[in-house]
Amino acid sequence: MLRGALAAAVTPLRDEGAALDEDAFGPYFDFLAAGGLDGILALGTTGEGILLSAAERRRAADLFLDGPLPVIVHCGAQTTAETVALCEHAASSRAAGVAVIGPPYYALDDEALLAHFAAAARAAAPLPFYVYEFKARSGYAVPVRVLERLREEASNLAGLKVSDKPLEAVEPYLIEGLDVFVGAEELLPVRGAAGTVSGLASVFPERVVALEGVGELRAGLDRYPFQAAAKYVLGRRGVPVREDVRAPLRRLTEDEKRELDEWLESV
Repeated sequence: MLRGALAAAVTPLRDEGAALDEDAFGPYFDFLAAGGLDGILALGTTGEGILLSAAERRRAADLFLDGPLPVIVHCGAQTTAETVALCEHAASSRAAGVAVIGPPYYALDDEALLAHFAAAARAAAPLPFYVYEFKARSGYAVPVRVLERLREEASNLAGLKVSDKPLEAVEPYLIEGLDVFVGAEELLPVRGAAGTVSGLASVFPERVVALEGVGELRAGLDRYPFQAAAKYVLGRRGVPVREDVRAPLRRLTEDEKRELDEWLESV
């Protein structure tokens, strides 16, 4: 079972974000592994997974799984059918686990959420299954009572990635017997958590492993569109990841790049 510091990895893209940049995956893996990480979450929020087609997500998952680190594949999608299909693909691969965020847009009640997560967990079995709790992105918080019921139905429920903040929003999810990975770097370390799944670790893995100034670093990148800033900084750190992001996300302006260059000299 994975624990420790995991990167919420970016997904290398090319052609103005229209296609996977398959040649960049290998060098990016080497960079993350050299940073001392314990694993990767692929195709999550930082990885633009929700913006990719199902075919692209399957191919990207296969590329991530060719790397040297254990990989939890994020399979959350708008519909239960697509979520299940992505979970089945991950389960047939070498993934270390599957994570699923609640479908965004519709306000789902307990029964709908439970049915969705239970179907995803069954499709992911026997892999460890993680609920990805991120109220700011899904539009709602997964009720703890749904997790308690899911635990009865899904024997492979291993834990959660919780990207909420402040700490008071995370604490209800620190359920005994479940591994909780905290997403908000400024909260680290969180007592009772299994570790972190960190977007910042996709760019500064060594700093997240050491818990060295992570709150300040994240705040610096959060001044800009995060996915674009992360990819730009990776390029400045010598990793051959292009600046391309999937629309409607946008690349950085020239002024933003100059500001980031100045900031990088001070971190």
